[in-house]
Amino acid sequence: MANESRSFIDALCGTDGPAHDRAGKMMLYGQFVGAWDGTLTRYGANGDRSDSTAEVHFGWALEGRAIQDVWIAPARRGRAPGEIDRMYGTTLRVYDPKADHWDITFIDPVRQKHDRMTGRQTGPDIIQEYREANGTICQWCFFEITANSFHWVSRESADERQTWRLTAEFYFKRRPQA
Repeated sequence: MANESRSFIDALCGTDGPAHDRAGKMMLYGQFVGAWDGTLTRYGANGDRSDSTAEVHFGWALEGRAIQDVWIAPARRGRAPGEIDRMYGTTLRVYDPKADHWDITFIDPVRQKHDRMTGRQTGPDIIQEYREANGTICQWCFFEITANSFHWVSRESADERQTWRLTAEFYFKRRPQA
């Protein structure tokens, strides 16, 4: 079984960089390749708040034509005995050269989430957006991006971007290489 898994991993992640025909655009998310540690805060509509440790791992996929990541909360390191997953999902980000945007799919089987969105650079930030079936606009935003840290925000608007409600935020720092 290990050989079959290794074959799959090699086919999915068998490159160390972006595809040559779109290398510049791939660095929008390529800058995050590596492992990151941080915190997660979720904000309920009723004002409830929950905090957790978190980790995320970004890597090149599909011969450098995509960036794939895995978001985990609580982080596996330092997890309390018996503590269960609150999130263990993956995102596939694919740049579309014709539309000059990113097609993004996030799946989290722990929470049974499946979101499809479009992503773009907006000034120094990255904004990913989709619309829920009820019309609510949801954005996932990368803010305060540096080589070794970023702030990630989830927010939603029920009034066509006039006001926003913060639903979650992560603060990440790049994990030192071993």
